[in-house]
Amino acid sequence: MMKEEATMYRISGKQVVAIAMISALFAVIVVIIAQRAFDRSNRSPATFGAGLEPVAIADPTVATDEQNNIEIYQAYSPGVVNITSKVYQQTLFGVYPSEGSGSGSIIDEKGYILTNYHVVQGATQLEVQVENDKFQGTLIGTDRDNDLAVIKIEPPHDHKLTVIRLGTSQGLKVGQKVLAIGNPFGLQRTLTTGIISGLERPLNDPASRRTINGAIQTDASINPGNSGGPLLNAKGEQIGINTAIYSPNGGGSVGIGFAVPVDVAKKIIPELISKGYVSRPWLGISSFPINARLARAFDLPVNEGLMIINIARGSGAAAAGLRSAALNQDVWGSTVIQRMGDVVLTVDGKKVVSADDLQNALQDKKPGDTIQLEVLRDSDRATVSVRLSERPPQER
Repeated sequence: MMKEEATMYRISGKQVVAIAMISALFAVIVVIIAQRAFDRSNRSPATFGAGLEPVAIADPTVATDEQNNIEIYQAYSPGVVNITSKVYQQTLFGVYPSEGSGSGSIIDEKGYILTNYHVVQGATQLEVQVENDKFQGTLIGTDRDNDLAVIKIEPPHDHKLTVIRLGTSQGLKVGQKVLAIGNPFGLQRTLTTGIISGLERPLNDPASRRTINGAIQTDASINPGNSGGPLLNAKGEQIGINTAIYSPNGGGSVGIGFAVPVDVAKKIIPELISKGYVSRPWLGISSFPINARLARAFDLPVNEGLMIINIARGSGAAAAGLRSAALNQDVWGSTVIQRMGDVVLTVDGKKVVSADDLQNALQDKKPGDTIQLEVLRDSDRATVSVRLSERPPQER
């Protein structure tokens, strides 16, 4: 009897291996579930578009170019939205609405969307189309300096959003493949491909008279309606926000497009969501660049610098005692300089000859920091300490 009982509980070697494999697989599943729960509970606004489930995209070094294009489009195009902005304009015949359109990238499962400032500028109503569904959009925050904005939609709880993964704009190379997804001329979720044609391009905005530094240049076709959409790398990661095209005749794309580097967006997204704006330092002056003609007219010992033509009340410049020029208009309406103001020569030792130079000199500063200005006053050089304040709402 004892021998028969022993035979009943005998387990073969194959069974032992099978049990071990099943146990190992169960352990892996438990670890994955626990890790995902930990990631979701510890996400912060600084990690938008990161820590998400990997999408099945083949290694671009072994996949064909066509396969790579198809996989990225299928995986991420549902996360690219069409934004319609409605603006009411006053005319002689009354108030009438006008519409504009652009694109955006869903950067969080909660419904936050990254787009361009000029896509939502002045809008009184935002409509966001996600695939075949439309939602009302709420403006969360704007940054005119970098032409970026964050809006938000409130989809139903059972509506799963496709999130665009935010990569990095560090280490990009000219010649690297890129893909752009957007809604040019209202054509939903259009894909174009190309390469990075240039890096660190200054992008001038004539409307705001500001410059976006470090823009990515691409030959991927970008047209009106693409603004705010993602520029992706071959892994499907967003490396830029499509912003502008060079179009000398005011038409469509001629193969020169520009995107704001995604690292700029990643740096300011948390502040846009928490504050609605980006806190930046403010000197509190308006200036005009000195040229050789102006230098000769006022017998200045320098040919370069920024003449202060206005100082805002309550600013750090006013508190430091800086002086502005005295301006007047002649009978023909031209502005005449009656008295020179202080001429700013350097900021913390950095030479400034234009408004862009001044902006760049302050970009790493914070409100409350003190800077040293070298100024020319009545042909004498002086160093003035100025405490920077926060840029007021009307200057943002």
